[in-house]
Amino acid sequence: MTMEERVELTRAMMHSGTVLNWRSLNLGGPVLDKHSTGGVGDKVSLMLAPIVAACGGFVPMISGRGLGHTGGTLDKFDSIAGYQTSPSVELLERTVRQVGCAIIGQTADLAPADKRFYSIRDVTATVESIPLITASILSKKLAAGLEGLVMDVKTGNGAFAAELGMAQELAASLVGVANQAGLPTHAQITDMNQVLGSSAGNAIEMREAIAFLQGRGADGAAIDARLLEITRSLCADMLVLGKLAENMETALQKVDAALSSGAALERFAHMVHALGGPADLCDHP
Repeated sequence: MTMEERVELTRAMMHSGTVLNWRSLNLGGPVLDKHSTGGVGDKVSLMLAPIVAACGGFVPMISGRGLGHTGGTLDKFDSIAGYQTSPSVELLERTVRQVGCAIIGQTADLAPADKRFYSIRDVTATVESIPLITASILSKKLAAGLEGLVMDVKTGNGAFAAELGMAQELAASLVGVANQAGLPTHAQITDMNQVLGSSAGNAIEMREAIAFLQGRGADGAAIDARLLEITRSLCADMLVLGKLAENMETALQKVDAALSSGAALERFAHMVHALGGPADLCDHP
């Protein structure tokens, strides 16, 4: 497909259902999101959403489940008793307004055409079609009413795009289509040749994410250096994109403050409780 064809397909899929509009809620900050193409042990979203919320952004993160050998963010939240990954639009909007972030799955109303395409890509040998991957990801992000998006395109043997060339092509397609469709977007290509963090598995990754927000690594060890670096970088990129920081240096300082003060941990706890999870999860993960 040409770039113009990719843009038109993405827009058509976006308009196949509801398109969220956050302006009427007068949130007082930019509506931002990050999307990862997936990798083994990729738990960045669990910490990123509350960090950005603590820095003044609003993050309605529509996530997916595992694809192949890569883990899905929603699968990790299934390890929390009572957590609603498919809330009503009203509950989503209320949680984002009151907490600053909500991590949920694709609802039936958002880009429903994507589900039809997704279900037949496996049997038509188009799972790795970059135009269709682009339209699938961005139709949901555009339908979410975002004002800025940062793409984390993983590459390596633990990623969907194992070859660097494919990751670069995918990143260029995502940024090009998103910007032409009116959604300011940045992309980072990050390494996935080894597990990100020290755990791989839904429940233990959730525990590691909570420990990260508490300022420590899994099992009382130091925070994994790669996990910290990638999380800080993606958060800072979002703050700059959303004009919550003038540059990456200032943005990184805000990210560090949100972590050290406990503000990000508090946002995570409030989000879990607002979406049906236990109020004391962070005290007893």
